[in-house]
Amino acid sequence: MRTRVILSATTLAAATALIGTTPATAAPTATFAALFAASPSDTFATRDTQFDANGISHVHLNRTYHGLQVIGGDVVAHRNADGSVREVTRTLASPLTLAVTPALSATSANNAAAAALGGTATGTATLAVSARETTPTLVYRTEVTTAAGLQHVLVSAATGAVVEKWAEEQTATGTGTGYNVGPVSLETTLSGSTYQLKDPTRGNTYTVDMNNRRIGAGTLFTDADNSWGTGALTDRATLAVDAQYGVSETWDFYLSKFGRSGIAGDGTGSYNRVHYGNSYLNASWSDTCFCMTYGDGNGTTYGPFVTLDVAGHEMTHGVTSRTAGLTYSGESGGLNESYSDIMGTLVEFYSNNAKDTGDYLIGEKVVTSGTPLRWMDDPSKDGSSAKCWSSTVKNLDVHYSSGVGNHAFFLLAVGSGAHTVNGVAYNSPTCDSSTVTGIGNDDAGAIFYRALTTYMTSSTNYSAARTATLKAATDLFGASSTQYTATAAAWSAVSVS
Repeated sequence: MRTRVILSATTLAAATALIGTTPATAAPTATFAALFAASPSDTFATRDTQFDANGISHVHLNRTYHGLQVIGGDVVAHRNADGSVREVTRTLASPLTLAVTPALSATSANNAAAAALGGTATGTATLAVSARETTPTLVYRTEVTTAAGLQHVLVSAATGAVVEKWAEEQTATGTGTGYNVGPVSLETTLSGSTYQLKDPTRGNTYTVDMNNRRIGAGTLFTDADNSWGTGALTDRATLAVDAQYGVSETWDFYLSKFGRSGIAGDGTGSYNRVHYGNSYLNASWSDTCFCMTYGDGNGTTYGPFVTLDVAGHEMTHGVTSRTAGLTYSGESGGLNESYSDIMGTLVEFYSNNAKDTGDYLIGEKVVTSGTPLRWMDDPSKDGSSAKCWSSTVKNLDVHYSSGVGNHAFFLLAVGSGAHTVNGVAYNSPTCDSSTVTGIGNDDAGAIFYRALTTYMTSSTNYSAARTATLKAATDLFGASSTQYTATAAAWSAVSVS
């Protein structure tokens, strides 16, 4: 059980002094010791610091005792925005007092671990303190290779008995066949003898089966041979492949193009929920669970919603929420939806998947007829979306007011008039009868991304978006650049001034 210790004012100075240094490494003072259940032989070093939006920070500290790692002895110091410490979370109830002289040699510990697990010890056993049990114990950390994979084993330094063991989670490259993306490679995790659809190379992103329920945590997809899905909907792992591939490609797109590590930019992975509900006709992003949810469709008018552009679309809602925070109503809501369409489209182009080539059509693989949900070259083709700005755009549903932003981006990336890209014909009009020459996806995407993450706020409207993208174009290419001129022309062409 973890104990939460509230710090008094008299102890703030000592605690703040310790964790205020980066990296912090220090022995505890007398007042500090009681809060952290620390002995005079303990030292602490900062492992990580997390910051909340309100300025509160959480500092994770590793503990050593007589220079030995204390497994389960780490603490978290929680600081207010002004730097004062508000509380400490710890596992240890009292300071360590055990002796650190082993009765066994490192070789004997390795042999004991290997014999207990029926495997082969690898590496040199190292002394540590295990504080995860009720009574802290001097142990050797050993590694043993078994038929089930690599095992970490803690062996009592006094008796040679196994105190604790756990399987090494190893990165593996598997294969999968998705419904929409076809055959792909997937990074997975080998835990013991079982593969998990969890990617440790991308923040431990993973995919669960909701088993056609709408509540509950879902079941992590696992497999015995690291081959996932068959491409057929009768195999529940098939859509899991589409989802896991989608989150991987979106991760790589943001990292490769913009240097953004994960949706929140902190290297933390999200997760996917597939087979949500019965005949669920939607996909969504949730800030609460930091996850994507995908419906299976109804099999008649709509197929599964797990497509590349939908994956990129939904995860971009997460990016938007952690940057500009565009409010989901009025013109800012239209921009929010537009950004998801834009970045979802760019993910599709980035992936260059043979079965789902890049296009400027939104959700064309979701609708069984092949008719897109939205067109970026001429948003009015769907009968509801606005291709030109007017004072009434703010009154539209955000999926329709998004047309103004989508149209502006298409004009900036591709240009006005007739174009054929990847075999798809487009014909983009302008609202002022002008001609716009496109600058390509990469430059257009860079301008829009910088505008979102640097200059936009929660209430940004289309006029302010024009200003933000022009500032971004200036930053990236210069105020006299072709890119700046094209950005201005694209917004003018959709009646945004």
